[in-house]
Amino acid sequence: MSISKNQLKIITSLSQKKYRQKHKLFIAEGIKVVNELLNSSFNVDTLFATDDFETGISSDKIIRISDKDLQKISSLKTPNKVLGLFVIPDEKPLQENGISIALDAVNDPGNLGTIIRLCDWFGVSQLLCSKDTVDCYNQKVVQASMGSLTRISIKYIDLEAYLKETKRPTFIADMDGENVYKSTLPKEAVLIMGNEANGVSDELKLLIKNKISIPRFGEIQETESLNVATATAILLSEFKRGF
Repeated sequence: MSISKNQLKIITSLSQKKYRQKHKLFIAEGIKVVNELLNSSFNVDTLFATDDFETGISSDKIIRISDKDLQKISSLKTPNKVLGLFVIPDEKPLQENGISIALDAVNDPGNLGTIIRLCDWFGVSQLLCSKDTVDCYNQKVVQASMGSLTRISIKYIDLEAYLKETKRPTFIADMDGENVYKSTLPKEAVLIMGNEANGVSDELKLLIKNKISIPRFGEIQETESLNVATATAILLSEFKRGF
């Protein structure tokens, strides 16, 4: 069976956030990511799959297509048997316990996808995003998250308003902050990570007193900063140490 013009139009449109929101759908590609989603609480709308992709879901959800047609709709250099359209779930209620990561205007899809995986790895169940952070259902984010998207509650909020109200200790990752290796870190907290180019906004810096940094140990000391996902991994490791 070939893909209809209407199906092709919808798939193409989902590269844009406004159409993902309109249709309440997002794209996932490849056997691993699609199977992670199929085995989660996410609902599948349609799978476009080659004949050699095997799954136990209802056949009325699957449209069998050729490798050539899969190539047409895929964003991957090497398409891998299946592209799925999944329903965007409703956001879960805010949690006020444990460690949460908060992202302030993180723009790179690869960074967000990696941070979602880090939350999954370190047992951080909630990721808070400013409204100008990249959409977690962006296709590149979905691919980079490698299925961890199914296990993390992601909420897009007015970050400044939330941080004014939360009762948990709040920390900003900042180059001029206290050495994280010499800091006493609580079991429950909100850790705020900033934009790739500009870091955390000035508004949030004025609001949050606790600032922590990852010291540079290199002799030349010319590296400007760490990648935001790399920094998140190091800081999460320290927050989780001993717990």
